[in-house]
Amino acid sequence: MPLRPIARVAHRRIDVGGVRVFYRESLPERPDAPALLLLHGFPSASHQYRRLIDTLGADYRLIAPDYPGFGHTEAPEDFAYSFDRLADVTEGFVQRLGLSRFVMYVFDFGAPVGFRLAERHPEWIAGLIVQNGNAYTEGLSDVARDFIALRPGTPGAEDTIRGLLTPPGTRGQYETGVADPALLAPDGWTLDQHFLDLPGRKDAQVALAFDYHSNVERYDRWQAWLRKHTPPTLITWGVGDPFFPEPGARAYLRDVPDAELHLFDTGHFALETHLPKIAPLVAGFLDRVSDVAGR
Repeated sequence: MPLRPIARVAHRRIDVGGVRVFYRESLPERPDAPALLLLHGFPSASHQYRRLIDTLGADYRLIAPDYPGFGHTEAPEDFAYSFDRLADVTEGFVQRLGLSRFVMYVFDFGAPVGFRLAERHPEWIAGLIVQNGNAYTEGLSDVARDFIALRPGTPGAEDTIRGLLTPPGTRGQYETGVADPALLAPDGWTLDQHFLDLPGRKDAQVALAFDYHSNVERYDRWQAWLRKHTPPTLITWGVGDPFFPEPGARAYLRDVPDAELHLFDTGHFALETHLPKIAPLVAGFLDRVSDVAGR
């Protein structure tokens, strides 16, 4: 049996308004290969998509940036961390790359960043892949609701956030809800913790945690966007997610009833354990929308 082509992947940096954005980009042979923008989650970075890029990047153009405050991206010391600012930088990144039409993969923090992009530039979005990226109140667990309710100045609030930024807190986000922990490589949470421990990174995460309520306040707008534009949508979801439970996945079907929904017996980082099942779904979806994506 011939070996399936393995992707060539470039690792680059580009300046976006004073932020040195690091990104990974696969280099498919086809110049018109469909483009997929991969928006990562907390507390990770573009490295969470390494295996997906290796698997699909020979046939499709996969692009994964690190946000300010994450991974290898370097932001000025006075950068003001909020979800609006993460979206500003990601918007500038897309414009610097000259992307005009692509499928968007949103996971965790990638959902609030991505939906802000979609609101600003609906013409960019050829399709939407949602993996444990929430946009509905019923998709918030009690743990998530309590976390979102934290506010600056409330006694113990910052300590609660910082407790999630420790090695046990980071590892727990990978392991909780996973049926077979042997499928989890420790590299993910180890690398995440390395970046979290860099100077200033925990302060950035505290600021973003206190701003998370701004995303919930936009849910109605994002749902209206979905109803208006009805993008082709693929939903893959780990049902053991301690933050975003299964009802959040099913809620999308109210606004995009033709969406394709797949549920998996795993946790928040579903790609870590279910890449062999999710990657073919992503490839099939990209093929179906390839007449518009990346061209």
